[in-house]
Amino acid sequence: MTDRNYRLVLGLAILLILYFDLTRAMYGLIGLLFVEGITNWRIPQLVGKWTHQTDAPPIEPFDFKWPLNEERAWRLVVGALLLLTAVLFNEIAWFLPWFMGFAILGAGVSGVCPVLLGLPSLTKHRFQYTVDCLRALPGLFFGAWCLPVC
Repeated sequence: MTDRNYRLVLGLAILLILYFDLTRAMYGLIGLLFVEGITNWRIPQLVGKWTHQTDAPPIEPFDFKWPLNEERAWRLVVGALLLLTAVLFNEIAWFLPWFMGFAILGAGVSGVCPVLLGLPSLTKHRFQYTVDCLRALPGLFFGAWCLPVC
């Protein structure tokens, strides 16, 4: 299974869950995206390993190292946006999960995901600065050593 096939299945799953109004399935899908994003154990990699595909990317060990790669950040972004738009603010932003489902389905069909094209600059440069500042936040409570870090 490739990431392109995964996006195709994910887009179809989002659209079917929204059409049949399966809220518990949406919770499960959001949880799956967060688990994939945090652990970096992605379904296409696991399926490739279980089916002994030669072109499957290697599975990276579980760690919390930063900076993120693009696929990992994509899963966290999609999970967060689905959580916000499909669960928390469903009455206000009801059209955004539908738009995301069709966009992810289109990315699976065409093989081109615009979000993945824009994420490398975020994950390699700006995000590292944000992570450095977040690592320094405990210094606000325990001393002023965070100022030179940020």
